[in-house]
Amino acid sequence: MIALLVCIGLGVLTAGGVWLMLRARTFDVVLGLTLLSYAVNLFIFFMGRIAVGASPIVDPSRPATLAQYADPLPQALVLTAIVISFAMTAVLLVISLRTRAESGSDQVDGRPDAAGDDAGEGGAR
Repeated sequence: MIALLVCIGLGVLTAGGVWLMLRARTFDVVLGLTLLSYAVNLFIFFMGRIAVGASPIVDPSRPATLAQYADPLPQALVLTAIVISFAMTAVLLVISLRTRAESGSDQVDGRPDAAGDDAGEGGAR
């Protein structure tokens, strides 16, 4: 049951990230990349066979089996990915703010806001 909830949550994060990345505005693209990086981090973390209450190192007095210790590699990968995605988000926000200041539009394709409206938004953003 918990595995099903994890799969549904990862699917929703991934679908939301892809949907936002396909939008025509830069802030939506940045949010989509952030959601997609969260989904990938959670996927790596959950695929690392989390052992609750287990030691992260092998106890030399007991025989080492997979169920007795937690694998530190997925945790290290996710921690590194969090730092990299934070830096990537900061750089993308600075680039998008600079582009908005110079072009006067936050459209990805460079069209002005009035010509590139999505259906039903009416240009008020």
